[in-house]
Amino acid sequence: QVQLVESGGGLVQAGGSLRLSCAASGRTFSNYAMGWFRQAPGKEREFVAAISWSSGRIYYADSVKDRFTISRDNAKNTVYLQMNSLKPEDTAVYYCARDHSALRWKGSSWSRADFGSWGQGTQVTVSS
Repeated sequence: QVQLVESGGGLVQAGGSLRLSCAASGRTFSNYAMGWFRQAPGKEREFVAAISWSSGRIYYADSVKDRFTISRDNAKNTVYLQMNSLKPEDTAVYYCARDHSALRWKGSSWSRADFGSWGQGTQVTVSS
């Protein structure tokens, strides 16, 4: 079972930036698409971004497009989420997750059910 550990969350003012990291255990990291989700208080966990195993394909939720950038370093078993121009509505716990299936890409139809391994989450708070 893969273990995922997020880091990099914190408190930032609106308009600021944060970079989240997610370190994965195991030797098969490079075979799986990875995703970022977030969950605000009282709301459902929502998709943020996904990246294919080779970084050749990326998809973002409309709410973060042009502000967030997902990337990965397979040599370090790590996926990143660079968040710029942060807004108060970006406040949430951010989770990284690994796809259930190796070498799969679902384009614009990713959902929470597609991901089988999750990190513990890291809090991002954006003040106005």
